[in-house]
Amino acid sequence: MFAIRSFFARKVQYIRNLIARNKGYDIHPTTILERKLNLDKLYKRGIHIGENCLIASGVTILSHDHCKRISNQPLLADVYIGKNCFIAVNATIMPGVIIGDEVIIGAGSVVTKNVPSKTIVAGNPARIIKKDIIMNEKAEWINWPGLKSS
Repeated sequence: MFAIRSFFARKVQYIRNLIARNKGYDIHPTTILERKLNLDKLYKRGIHIGENCLIASGVTILSHDHCKRISNQPLLADVYIGKNCFIAVNATIMPGVIIGDEVIIGAGSVVTKNVPSKTIVAGNPARIIKKDIIMNEKAEWINWPGLKSS
C-alpha cells in the first residue's frame, strides 16, 4: 500500500512543481511543494527555490511589498531559498529575504531577515535557534542530537 501511495505522490509532486514553474516561479524540479501554498502572484519571477527543498502546506512566500513603494508602484524584492531546505507548515517568508543552504524554518515562523546556511530558525520574527546542522538531499536533518549513529 505504501509503495502505491508513494508512486502517486511522486506523480502529484511532479505535476504540482511543473504547474508552478509554468506560472513563472523559479523552482528547481527536485523541490517538493505541498498543498495550499501562498506564493506571491504579483511578482512570480522573484521567487527562487533551490534543489531538494521541501515546502510544507500553508507556507507564504512574498516577493513584493505594498507598504514600500517606488514611483507609486509596490517594491519588488526577490526571495532566494537555497538547496536542501525545509520550510515548515504556515511559515511566512517576507520579500527580499535570502535563505542559505541546509536551513530549517520552524512552523509558523515569520522570516524577516536573511538566514545563514546550516541553521534552524523559528519564531515571530524568526531567530536562529541552532547552528551547524547538516541536511541531506531529502531535506532531512541528519545530525540531530537524538540520532544514534550505527
